[in-house]
Amino acid sequence: MEAVVDRRAGRMSGAEFRAFQDTRPDYERWELVAGVAMMMTPPTIAHQRIAGNLERLLNDCLEHHVPSMVATQRPGLDLASGDYRPEPDVGVIDADYAPDQHYVEKAYLLAEVVSSTDHVGVPGSTDRWIDVKRNLYRSHRHCEAVLIIEQDRMEVGIDLRTPDGWTSSVASGAGAEIVIPEFGFRCFVSDLYEGTPLAPRPTAQRRP
Repeated sequence: MEAVVDRRAGRMSGAEFRAFQDTRPDYERWELVAGVAMMMTPPTIAHQRIAGNLERLLNDCLEHHVPSMVATQRPGLDLASGDYRPEPDVGVIDADYAPDQHYVEKAYLLAEVVSSTDHVGVPGSTDRWIDVKRNLYRSHRHCEAVLIIEQDRMEVGIDLRTPDGWTSSVASGAGAEIVIPEFGFRCFVSDLYEGTPLAPRPTAQRRP
């Protein structure tokens, strides 16, 4: 299934997109892609499970190592570029957010669980949305780590900022480790997929 493009509004600025987004129901997930408002397809259960696992694992570490930060799902990210307003699946943000806050201008870790709409082409480009998001996240000056998580196989792309620039690696297979020293974070790849069809709970049984 492809993303739905709202062509009625035409090209939008970041501010115009936020105003448009505020009129839409909460269950709709919109992103601004090269100035075009696109509604993404609903995530799969596995997709949501992976995002939930990552959020929980990150918060367990942040509570002890960086209590000034918190991990949350789907933070609206206001980037410097007015043409893009992505909504990461998981982000690490400042813990002192306001009660009614929807969007953030700073994020320290950004993660995407790759879905079908991430493969759509960006308007005016031959690049996929997932690749553009990865580059946007890496260019965000506050971001220290980017994770690109596949949902159909146990594989995680890991980008880490270092004093000499970004380093990239891939953790593949259940026993591979993901280590992000900046947040005191360490887990096995299989931990992200716990409870999904790739790593079902041993006691999980379908009810008749």
